[in-house]
Amino acid sequence: MRLATLTVAAMISIMAESASAAVGLDTYVDKNGYLDVQALTCDQLANTYQEDANALAFWYSGWYNGLAKKHYYHMTRSKGLEHELIVYCKAHRDQKIIHALDVLFKEERDKQ
Repeated sequence: MRLATLTVAAMISIMAESASAAVGLDTYVDKNGYLDVQALTCDQLANTYQEDANALAFWYSGWYNGLAKKHYYHMTRSKGLEHELIVYCKAHRDQKIIHALDVLFKEERDKQ
């Protein structure tokens, strides 16, 4: 079931990418240069440049690890979660990124 979901998400991703041009995350900053990471949507993540998506995923990783008072960065797991976040967001564009992360973190905890 998960493979089928990821396959459908990848197909949606390919179709969506061809329909719209990417924009930088700087498009969403306020007049002081700040990006409200709690307000960003999956659509905004899915429509940004890959390097911006990567930077944002790293930022969220640090934020959540800080909240959990963890000071380690797991390279392999973080890369996999970053990819899953982007795939999930491309399939659920109306959701906020922080909601998508909650869903993915819950899935990850349930696997353990």
